[in-house]
Amino acid sequence: MIRNICKDELFLARKSELATPEDLPVAHDLLETLIAHQDGCVGMAANMIGVSKRIIAVENQDTYLVLFNPVILKKTDPYDTEEGCLSLIGTRPAKRWQTIKVQWQNEKFQTRVKTFTGWTAQIIQHEIDHCDGIII
Repeated sequence: MIRNICKDELFLARKSELATPEDLPVAHDLLETLIAHQDGCVGMAANMIGVSKRIIAVENQDTYLVLFNPVILKKTDPYDTEEGCLSLIGTRPAKRWQTIKVQWQNEKFQTRVKTFTGWTAQIIQHEIDHCDGIII
């Protein structure tokens, strides 16, 4: 189900709870909502659709990736940039890292670890900030 985009900064500033297998329907809605906004959005966190769970969906080359309980384990090569967000007005400055090593769980809640670089790494960092209640 495509959900409305949450713009409540007080809600967005709350740290999200860990996701569980019972949250699979939330992930499905998150992915559907991201695809519905693909013309202007490359990633979403569950709190952007009003659910305070640690789930993100990101564009990854020509497909989408859903990560449950993502955590950045390592980051290298910092840079400064500006980012926009469907939940917020305008663009804001952000410090990002060119390469990140991320641990997460897939839809079967199996742990995965992968290194991401460039644009995909930036998207993941933005969405993990949402999970951590960080409003860029």
